[in-house]
Amino acid sequence: MNLNQQRHQTSTHINANSNKDWWRGAVIYQIYPRSYQDSNGDGIGDIKGIIQRLPYVASLGVDAIWLSPFFTSPMLDFGYDVSDYCDVDPMFGNLDDFDALVSEAHRLGIKIMIDLVLSHTSDQHPWFVQSRKDNSNAKKDWYVWANAKEGENLTQAQKLPSNWLSIFGGNAWQWDETRQQYYLHNFLTSQPDLNFHNTDVQDALLDVARFWLDRKVDGFRLDTINFYFHDAQLRDNPFLPPQQRNATIAPEVNPYNHQEHLYDKNRPENIAFLKRLRATMDEYPNIAAVGEVGDAQRGMEIMTQYTAGDDLMHMCYAFDFLSPEKLSAQRVSDVIKRFSEHSQDSWSCWAYSNHDVMRHASRWELGAKAQKLMTSLLLSLQGSVCLYQGEELGLGEADVDFEDLQDPYGKEFWPKFKGRDGCRTPMVWVDNEANAGFSEVKPWLPVAVDQQAIAVNIQEADEQSSLANYRNLLAFRKNSPALIKGDIENLSVQGDVLRFERVLEDERVLCVFNLSNAVKSISVAGAQQISPMRDLDYQYQLKGDQLELSAWQAFYAELS
Repeated sequence: MNLNQQRHQTSTHINANSNKDWWRGAVIYQIYPRSYQDSNGDGIGDIKGIIQRLPYVASLGVDAIWLSPFFTSPMLDFGYDVSDYCDVDPMFGNLDDFDALVSEAHRLGIKIMIDLVLSHTSDQHPWFVQSRKDNSNAKKDWYVWANAKEGENLTQAQKLPSNWLSIFGGNAWQWDETRQQYYLHNFLTSQPDLNFHNTDVQDALLDVARFWLDRKVDGFRLDTINFYFHDAQLRDNPFLPPQQRNATIAPEVNPYNHQEHLYDKNRPENIAFLKRLRATMDEYPNIAAVGEVGDAQRGMEIMTQYTAGDDLMHMCYAFDFLSPEKLSAQRVSDVIKRFSEHSQDSWSCWAYSNHDVMRHASRWELGAKAQKLMTSLLLSLQGSVCLYQGEELGLGEADVDFEDLQDPYGKEFWPKFKGRDGCRTPMVWVDNEANAGFSEVKPWLPVAVDQQAIAVNIQEADEQSSLANYRNLLAFRKNSPALIKGDIENLSVQGDVLRFERVLEDERVLCVFNLSNAVKSISVAGAQQISPMRDLDYQYQLKGDQLELSAWQAFYAELS
């Protein structure tokens, strides 16, 4: 590659340095603690296990870790039902273990971002235990309580405060005998929603953020960031016609996808709270947040709203590339254009896989070449990137039998939707050990046999492996400031070929991707002198202004 050595030295650790913009263009590696490494022989991954594997994470070349919830919890939704925001659940360790994790990660040049679940708590959280006691206690309105509708001959459904639905099935209102009222739950009935219209609730949650910032975390992944506020008038959501039901998860079987969610989430009041949250983070140096925008219809619009300017969130990700719809050159172009049309000063974060969706290798039925090409594309887009543990191994979705199923979402909609356990099975470290080196005992979810055949130890010895490709691609990206933080220009589509340029100061990188099984030829006329960047083993021929790309191949060149 025609990048000089000086640039290499200054850019290799560009995101690990102490600077407020480390997050811009960062590659963030998501770890699902239950499934990464068991250190104490109980079949469940833990913080000490993650510490043991930090050298491996560092070897990938990522900039930060997103740590899925590890807080005290009854684990009915595996940590996304928090009963104590300021402690570690004993199954994962303790606060000393967490501090040791942060310290060791920082020593290795890796940032730590933790998954804050602010929209709701567990029903075992002390706040809710107090709130449900009566209508006069100090936390009586810390959650979303509502009276039943009154009237003669009303059915049970007609008594509900609104027509809002739970993502996990059924209506979103649960009757509480003690208070003789309904409470709102967007997820499980054991996950009551906090009332963000109450500023005391906001203050308490900002104190939670400070607690972890004081423990030296570098930022947050904010779960369901668009769910914080509800409509104070409890107005009904309008219904969506079938052609507009394009949800990421279980679109055919979950009635939640039959509504346009104007009133149970996505409320304009959220902007003011996000500014308060950003101001809290700005009390500390070099902190960043990425928000999860969960909305199939308006995700891009909300994503750009929440990241516009320097007083809101640093970045958000929507579900455009987490959906079942396969990526084509035109689709990627449309998403990029739609994002830029909504906002000129927002920063995106892109992902193909996470703990909530089918792994993309299976979802899009990708072969090895296609997986590599898609990773190149992801790492070349303008924005930051989230990678999900095991993605670097090329893991597909595991097949989990019903009797092994843990996910309440899957149990509710089985067999049409098998839940999220298939992407949450344990990390495969060693091919010839019981449970793939994850645990000495039976894991909480079974290890997939086909995944064990491509374990880390196998791929470490293969220079052509998926793991080697990820390391090469990440190193390639880090050697180009334009790919990390540059603008995107001259975006175009020619059939199955996507082309754009990444530009930062005097560096201009041409990026071309053939998203098909066939050889494609395109003209690169109009570009000035082209110097192919040959660090990656892609198959192409460049003859004058004509570029020929083999199936599922990319081309990178410096332009002058």
